Amino acid sequence: MAPLDDQKTTITLPPLPFADNALEPTISARTLSFHHGKHHKAYVDKTNELIKGTPLAGRSLEDIIRGAGDNKPLFNNAAQVWNHNFYWKCLSPKATKPGADLQSKIDASFGSLDALKEKLTKAAVGQFGSGWAWLIAKGDGLEIVTTSNADTPIAHGQKPLLTGDVWEHAYYLDWQNQREAHVKALLDKLANWDFATENFAAK
Repeated sequence: MAPLDDQKTTITLPPLPFADNALEPTISARTLSFHHGKHHKAYVDKTNELIKGTPLAGRSLEDIIRGAGDNKPLFNNAAQVWNHNFYWKCLSPKATKPGADLQSKIDASFGSLDALKEKLTKAAVGQFGSGWAWLIAKGDGLEIVTTSNADTPIAHGQKPLLTGDVWEHAYYLDWQNQREAHVKALLDKLANWDFATENFAAK
């Protein structure tokens, strides 16, 4: 699995990297059918509609995000495509753990993996309204940041390693208003530390 894949020329809806029911019970197949098959697909379709006939047609997803300028609908939809493409790779049905170099940096930045999870959960729960909680590489260390709505770290020159989606459509069918319980289960059971390790090594 390549870290931070560039999205070349055509903006498409990538298939999920696991079966629809592979993340149950933390994330149900029903949630994935709506989240991936409807929400994510709608962002892809709208992005393609908005770039058609413009100089951004045929450009990479990253170029579209950075070139959207004041076109908020384009930025929002393209950024949400990128965020979701990244998010699915942050989930794994099998247990993973950080590689040695990443674990060392986690220990130096947060004290332990459990402390990182606690801080990331707190950030995700504290994000007002819709948005994302991210673990990013910054300088010689790691940092936790949140973004509102469709905003994305790559629009700010940041290097994301892992993310959690705290839009309600990501968890409400399974967890209702229990955002904290959802985030904790996500980090304890589904976080793809192999992907985060690859991203860290490529920074």
